Parts: sequence; structure tokens; C-alpha cells
Amino acid sequence: MSRKSMVLILMALLIISLALVACGGGGGGGTAPAATEAPVATTAPAGDPVAGKAQFDTVCIACHGPGGVGVEGLGKPFTTSEFLLTVNDQELLEFIKTGRPISDPANTTGVDMPPKGGNPALTDEQLIDIIAYVRSLHE
Repeated sequence: MSRKSMVLILMALLIISLALVACGGGGGGGTAPAATEAPVATTAPAGDPVAGKAQFDTVCIACHGPGGVGVEGLGKPFTTSEFLLTVNDQELLEFIKTGRPISDPANTTGVDMPPKGGNPALTDEQLIDIIAYVRSLHE
């Protein structure tokens, strides 16, 4: 194997490793309200789902999959998430900013979801755009 091939393989492995670490794989939400509470009525998110998809595709896709279908053992699907129906946009924003550690009893993947999906540079506005996109995915 040539040196160039080895370097390319090592670079690819590094990128994949970083993506897996960054995605965290949280369970899809923070501590959900008690089961006896009625789901929160959803309203049109304030964010831009088109801009949110672009951010999602660079930060969240590695763990939550293309179109938010989830990745087994990493990130929960958004397409069928009951959690998304129980929280409003502000609660979801706070959850994403905090993340979900392995120690959280609601973390069913056994993988940390780091704050902001591992990208501390994301602004609240970008996160709100991601939320608008994620809400558009729910079936």
C-alpha cells in the first residue's frame, strides 16, 4: 500500500471518528414531562427549516441519520419521536444546548449526546433552525 493511500485511509478514519464523537447519540430529548401530561400543541417553529437542514447535515446527521431516521446505537429517530411532541421549541433548544449524558436515565443509547451535538460554535438561531427542520421530519 502506498504512503498516499495510507494517509487517505487515516484521514477518513479520523473524520469518521470525529463524526461519531460529535454526534453523541442522545435519546432524543431531555427529561420528558410525566406521562400523564397531555402533549404540547405544536405550532409552526420560528426557525428556518431549510437553513436547519444544512446545519443538521453537518452536525446531527452522523448520529441521527439522513432525514432524521436515526442510527441504531447512536441517535434516536426524529421521524417517530414521541419526545418531540411533548416539548416546545424553547424546551428543545435548552435540551440541545445541554445534551444528554450517559448518566441520564432517559439515555437509552449508552452514548453521550454532547451539548450542541458537539459543535459549541452553533448559535441559538442556528439551533432554532435545526429545531424547525427536525419538527418538519416527524411523521
